[in-house]
Amino acid sequence: MGTLSKALCLLLLYCVSASAAATGGYLKYKDPKQPLGARIRDLMNRMTLQEKIGQMVQIERTVATPQVMKKYFIGSVLSGGGSVPSPKATPATWVNMVNEIQKASLSTRLGIPMIYGIDAVHGHNNVYGATIFPHNVGLGVTRDPNLLKRIGAATALEVRATGIPYAFAPCIAVCRDPRWGRCYESYSEDYRIVQQMTEIIPGLQGDLPTKRRGVPFVGGKSKVAACAKHFVGDGGTVRGIDENNTVTDKNGLFGIHMPGYYNAVNKGVATVMVSYSALNGLRMHANKELVTGFLKNKLKFRGFVISDWQGIDRITNPPHLNYSSSLYAGISAGIDMIMVPYNYTEFIDEINSQIKKKLIPMSRIDDAVKRILRVKFTMGLFEEPLADLSFANQLGSKEHRELAREAVRKSLVLLKNGKKKGDKPVLPLPKKTGKILVAGTHADNLGNQCGGWTITWQGLNGNDLTVGTTILTAVKNTVAPTTQVVYNANPDANFVKSGKFDYAIVVVGEPPYAEMFGDSTNLTISEPGPSTIGNVCGSVKCVVVVVSGRPVVMQPYVSKIDALVAAWLPGTEGQGVADALFGDYGFTGKLARTWFKSVKQLPMNVGDKYYDPLYPFGYGLTTKPNKL
Repeated sequence: MGTLSKALCLLLLYCVSASAAATGGYLKYKDPKQPLGARIRDLMNRMTLQEKIGQMVQIERTVATPQVMKKYFIGSVLSGGGSVPSPKATPATWVNMVNEIQKASLSTRLGIPMIYGIDAVHGHNNVYGATIFPHNVGLGVTRDPNLLKRIGAATALEVRATGIPYAFAPCIAVCRDPRWGRCYESYSEDYRIVQQMTEIIPGLQGDLPTKRRGVPFVGGKSKVAACAKHFVGDGGTVRGIDENNTVTDKNGLFGIHMPGYYNAVNKGVATVMVSYSALNGLRMHANKELVTGFLKNKLKFRGFVISDWQGIDRITNPPHLNYSSSLYAGISAGIDMIMVPYNYTEFIDEINSQIKKKLIPMSRIDDAVKRILRVKFTMGLFEEPLADLSFANQLGSKEHRELAREAVRKSLVLLKNGKKKGDKPVLPLPKKTGKILVAGTHADNLGNQCGGWTITWQGLNGNDLTVGTTILTAVKNTVAPTTQVVYNANPDANFVKSGKFDYAIVVVGEPPYAEMFGDSTNLTISEPGPSTIGNVCGSVKCVVVVVSGRPVVMQPYVSKIDALVAAWLPGTEGQGVADALFGDYGFTGKLARTWFKSVKQLPMNVGDKYYDPLYPFGYGLTTKPNKL
């Protein structure tokens, strides 16, 4: 080949490669063979300021139109509690909705996929037909990290069934006062149990392949990004008031509330959500020392930090009082992604203004975007941004319901078994008998059984919210065909006396609630629960099953009761309760929370100087299963 020909070839090659670069032919950030750091740098170098800011914004699905996603380069979308594409939506409906939003993101100049998040705090709890596992307050009782890992893996599959790759779970709060409306989201008052239960994280995300501390990890399409929350001290607020102030010294902070985060970060948790609460007067959303100084710098957390719902607005009281100063405080503290979730233009305009005025440095924006991209690349979102229906059959599957049933029976705590000391045990109950009474507001009520954060934010009453087995149905499934089961939600004393019942099962407790709506100063069982206990237990041998998100006032009734079971909030698989009541399995659970005598004692935790509980931390009677 002559010199001229060589020159022409070189010129042609140069033109082709220049044209490929101009039209996005080879893009290093889209090449999965490239090292993670190189992909992040390449993409960051191509991004405009507006594209970077867009990555930091998370908006609610109801405002995430294709136009909004494209115009503002939105990085993330979420479903708030109970926010669904349609009532009783199928996996296909969910997948189509998520993909429509994703397609808009992929059609932008750089095609950066958005990440869709949802609260899946005891199973995929927004979704009709999903398996609802017991709330954390019950799971802590099991002290079984392997069970938690299996629950995490099952939850990940059900979340992926609806096309979603990111779950705002687990809550690793250490609830120190049961008056707090979120106490059921906490595994225990003891940080060591909370640390054990962080094994749900590798269940959700997959096992960390390397020992590189703090590096986010999500192991493919059957797994989801997890979120350790709420950083930090949310379970220690004064008088258990939600979003209130936690007053503690360094020993309390680092010895009680922080240890769960050491484990979460070491297990590769992808994201951390900041708490609404304050620590010694400073709102956590504005706490640079702990968010950046401790979590990011000291613990070497390299995933992204996300705000809670309108968390920036709620730095002030009332919320949104001084948005510009709140935004400055939150971004400066080290929050990377802002759960806006509606007023995205206000956020984008304000952050632009503060960058222009050099109040927020570009280094802070770049840190946030790098972290968000790191998680997105790690998850494989760039390679497989669109969801399909390959996991649809996992939603509410038989295997997952069996796992939830196992979790229910392992989370039950037997507090009393025999009216007086030395009496013959009442449990397990005989399956074959003449006639039994099942009573109480919670015996045939799936909504009460599941509690808050089920289908809607605050939970629902009744049996038409989703698919499951109530405790009443479970009892009927379990007893011998010849045993007559009579159900009366609130029988009067005459009904009980004249009924000639061999024994009664009374299921009472709290109504569903979430967050501040569950804050309670009296912690009583809702009426007519106490009357039902009085009417039934005075006349017939009775087992009382308490369905609640925390210990409740029981001392006035204990002497009348023959057997007492704490069932917490068991979820959709009520059969697990009957499994233990009738002796197919033994009771094994031990309290992961102190059961107080009177609310005047609160807060009272194991190890306190004046510790005088009704049932102490670690207490739980056991039974052996019946031999078949």
